[in-house]
Amino acid sequence: MAETCGQVLLGSGLTILSHPLMYIKVLVQVGHEPLPPTLGRNLFGRQVYQLPGLFAYAKHIIKIDGKSGLFKGLTPRLCAGTIGTIVHSKVLQKCQDEKIEVGTHMCIDEMSCVFLMNTPIFLLSFQTTKEMIARSCATIVTHPFHVITLRCMVQFIGREAKYSGVFDSIVTIYREEGILGFFAGLIPRLLGDILSLWICNMLAHFINTYAIDDSTSHTGEIKNCSQAVTGFFASMLTYPFVLVSNLMAVNNCGLAGGLPPYAAIYPNWLHCWSHLSREGNMSRGNSLFFRKLPAGKTYAVEQKRFF
Repeated sequence: MAETCGQVLLGSGLTILSHPLMYIKVLVQVGHEPLPPTLGRNLFGRQVYQLPGLFAYAKHIIKIDGKSGLFKGLTPRLCAGTIGTIVHSKVLQKCQDEKIEVGTHMCIDEMSCVFLMNTPIFLLSFQTTKEMIARSCATIVTHPFHVITLRCMVQFIGREAKYSGVFDSIVTIYREEGILGFFAGLIPRLLGDILSLWICNMLAHFINTYAIDDSTSHTGEIKNCSQAVTGFFASMLTYPFVLVSNLMAVNNCGLAGGLPPYAAIYPNWLHCWSHLSREGNMSRGNSLFFRKLPAGKTYAVEQKRFF
């Protein structure tokens, strides 16, 4: 229990610190570009037109809503983080308490079962499966708060106040969309989390097993570094799932950021994926630094977006 409380406190602190970054990222994902492109330099020193980065975007928000404006949607996000940490811990503990049952049809004899269960790849798969179940349960339970967080953020575009608090937002979503409204965008989010977890763990396992010599010094630090690198790589590969999930969470919810011209009305997440793919926007919002102009797009000053 003490460990879970520590994780909640640490997670809440990191959530507060990273919230402005997520806020700006969500607005960029939706396609809101309040500032026109400016002439700057890329990584190679060449002069190019670039979109405003993180700090310019933050200054724009502060100019309109003050510093507190950077923390819209923080309360439901903290609720999601706290509940998610508790659910994840409880489910993971439950999985660890359960005994592994292996059917006799899977092994020739008891010796073979013991050998199979102690192979590194089996242990990795088992540990990853437990983590996948725990994460998925936490994601499903906390997704309604995630939806509220995103909608509170996207209100910045149309200057609405439709989602003003956690309880009021729950009533609004239930009244207008029913139970399913709380789980808008859940499927691509779950798929992205599961794929990211398996890609990260499998890549880290093969790197640590076949590319790192255990006899060298600082082996532990190297393996931790490889885990971080593979995690970053996996998040890059599965980013389109995050983008589609966030867009579906705010799509056609009565906010300007979820309606044309910012977004088409998508019947399901597959249509959203297909539309973004055709437009070449599958990585929109992936980077908040050195943001290049979208190819073949024209900036509309009045609507503050690209066409």
